[in-house]
Amino acid sequence: MHTPCAQGGLMNDDIAVRTKELAGMLTRFCPSDCLYETAIPRLNLARLSEPTEPRHGLYEPALCLIVQGAKKATLGKETYIYDPAHYLVVSVDVPVAGHVFQASPEEPYLGIRLDLDVKGLSDMMLDLNIKHDASPRNDKALNINLVTPRLLDAMIRLVSLLDSPGDISYIAPLAEREILYWLINSEQGPLIQQIANRDSRLRRISAAIQHIRERFREPFDISELLDISCMSSAAFFQHFKAVTHMTPLQYQKQLRLQEARSLMFSQDLEVSRAGYEVGYDSPSQFSREYSRMFGLSPSKDMERYRTQEEITAVAIA
Repeated sequence: MHTPCAQGGLMNDDIAVRTKELAGMLTRFCPSDCLYETAIPRLNLARLSEPTEPRHGLYEPALCLIVQGAKKATLGKETYIYDPAHYLVVSVDVPVAGHVFQASPEEPYLGIRLDLDVKGLSDMMLDLNIKHDASPRNDKALNINLVTPRLLDAMIRLVSLLDSPGDISYIAPLAEREILYWLINSEQGPLIQQIANRDSRLRRISAAIQHIRERFREPFDISELLDISCMSSAAFFQHFKAVTHMTPLQYQKQLRLQEARSLMFSQDLEVSRAGYEVGYDSPSQFSREYSRMFGLSPSKDMERYRTQEEITAVAIA
């Protein structure tokens, strides 16, 4: 027997049984729609009872598993679909539009995110005496992979510890280490190894990305990124775009616009002030680029957000 999945393929019974077990756990641990930070370090759970509009945010290195429902992640012009038969690996920090498109009150979207412990991966590579692949086949920021029973078994052991908090400090690192082991030995093993190897091309691009994140409000200086990555200009631009599907300047722009939107929504900041806070000197340029990214002008987007808040407040009341 096989179960249909969102990507149009079939999920075998071994996978279906394990995802059903995990879905039962998440239903208990996530009683209502929310993103839950758990007592287990780096482990987060999510539940949603209806599809969402695309939500822009910064994805950091992580393993993302869905045990019920389905989601799209859009990076640049590329769209990645994952569901109970396919998991997502995020290799570097990237601004992504996430869209849960399969969810309902009867069968809510249930997801697991385990932030990757880069040091743990590095230590495991040393323990296993794994040599760095000098010619990696893939170093993209987002990668879709087929779920395996072994990976799900390890995740079940990790999530089940939420029922016994006293065991978490000792057992959780062992369960997490097993998950990392199966990732290293998966089809995406070379990618996982690059995340862990400080001298890899991916890690050098990641260091440049971190520099942009820390200084995204400041004028762009490509020479600093070339020094950090130890690459020539041509090689840096080629590899940066291969990983992120965008240029460094486009990456900085997306960070600025996401932060401006967050400031407007969370602090009720005026549009012009929000643009200035993230590094824009020209209000018209800010408005133009904001509209291009989010599909609405800053003022109209803010108006829509306030209306949604009022509707939610009435519904709760």
